[in-house]
Amino acid sequence: MRPLGIDLFAGAGGLSLGFEQAGFDVAAAVEVDPVHCAVHKFNFPDTATIPHPIETLVGADILKAARIDGRRVDCVFGGAPCQGFSLIGHRALDDPRNGLVRDFVRVVGEIEPRTFVFENVKGLTVGRHRKFLDELIHEFSRIGYVVRVPWRVLNAAHFGTPQNRERLILLGARKGDSPPAYPAPLTEIPSPQQRIVGLPEGPTCSDALGDLPDVDEIEELVASDSTAIADFGEPSEYAALLRCLSDHAWHYGHPREWDPDVLTSSARTEHTAISRRRFRDTEPGTVEPISRFFKLSERGVSNTLRAGTDGARGAFTSPRPIHYLYDRCITVREMARLHGFPDWFRFNVTKWHGGRQIGNSVPPPLARAIAGQVMRALGATATRPSVPVSLGDPGLLSLDLSGAAKHFGVEPPPSRRDKKSGVRKRRQIDIERERLNGLVGARA
Repeated sequence: MRPLGIDLFAGAGGLSLGFEQAGFDVAAAVEVDPVHCAVHKFNFPDTATIPHPIETLVGADILKAARIDGRRVDCVFGGAPCQGFSLIGHRALDDPRNGLVRDFVRVVGEIEPRTFVFENVKGLTVGRHRKFLDELIHEFSRIGYVVRVPWRVLNAAHFGTPQNRERLILLGARKGDSPPAYPAPLTEIPSPQQRIVGLPEGPTCSDALGDLPDVDEIEELVASDSTAIADFGEPSEYAALLRCLSDHAWHYGHPREWDPDVLTSSARTEHTAISRRRFRDTEPGTVEPISRFFKLSERGVSNTLRAGTDGARGAFTSPRPIHYLYDRCITVREMARLHGFPDWFRFNVTKWHGGRQIGNSVPPPLARAIAGQVMRALGATATRPSVPVSLGDPGLLSLDLSGAAKHFGVEPPPSRRDKKSGVRKRRQIDIERERLNGLVGARA
């Protein structure tokens, strides 16, 4: 029987995918943004999607939605947003801005999984943020968990991902058990400044993108994020894995039923002639001075892919890098390739939502390496499923915020003005609490 995991702050599902590929079944995913919920539900149709703010939920609600028939949860994982600053004279964890981190700890204590994985930004390890991190580890100890120390910051580029992306990872287990170990680096970053002796060189931007067709040559992609049949080139070893050209490419995840000949998540961006000239004149591995977009290097790795902001914080578009070969920004699918998402994995049809979903997620290869160590700590043996899973309704991928909220039967997340006043957020919590009795995960 495969171990059970629960994803908190799930987003589109980078951690969910990595844990599934390592041998877990992800029983439930909690995510407040209904657009992200819709994408997660499309890609993980058998996972219970819980489209509610975590502050309105208790562990029993999540377990009820997961329908795991009394089985113990083996791992709770997720990356709670936080600012990490403390108020003068107070604990950092008492700062209202860090409430979602407190909720992560609270839910772990209520569900009592055998292990947990907490991920967050590298900045949490320095300066004033260190006080917050120390308090967080103490809080896990208070609820009965031991954290692996010293904690580490892991770079996705050391785990077979062509992107320089560092994340703080905390690994914990119930007191009396040994917490999972940190995974050892698997690949070198293909750069002479950051080599680890004895490791194979990891994939490059060319390895990730070289077999994808030039979207500027496909007219249908002006008005759509996918096309019927695309002319793919010869894939690298890395690209062949993401195209799932062998059984090994699924790792220990559930195979999906999909058409590998269809190019998806590839809507074109219409740049001006002036912008294209600036992009063309920018040296690979440098930043274009006007847009401040990074230009990929064919034999290097991507910079950290950013998420932009949601509607509550101004709806700023995520800055997509410039392609190393073409004078344009990369597509959402090309972002996904640089992040380690396989080609069957789909995102919202808009470039804004799709880029945000990738930039907010943990690269699946990094998540898979972490989850593999959790499997080892649990004493579990990974098994490879043979029965394919049908993906969800493609209509889920085109839902906007109001449409996705309506689909899941929830209130849309508060606007920027609502967040400042706090009025709608309090109203939302009251409404959600009234719905919890038998309605958690409704229509998910």
